[in-house]
Amino acid sequence: MPSLQYASAIDPLQHQDSARFIIGKDRNGSWVVQDRKGLVGGVFISEQAARHFAADECDHHPEQICRAAEEVILRFSALDRGDNDTY
Repeated sequence: MPSLQYASAIDPLQHQDSARFIIGKDRNGSWVVQDRKGLVGGVFISEQAARHFAADECDHHPEQICRAAEEVILRFSALDRGDNDTY
């Protein structure tokens, strides 16, 4: 199994069209992982934690992960619906 260090070599927009996961920041500066299918994702305190989650979810296949460009703001829809009362 490839190491997390291998996954940390992900370049911005690498294989964007075929990647399952996109990693980037939300409007609050938190790190977000989004699954293109909308099945799994999350908000993380660090880029390393976001990369680790995405790598675990795709069995450590780095071609399945891309990083959004710095100027792109990602949204984690579960948090942006205004459902702040339910966690």
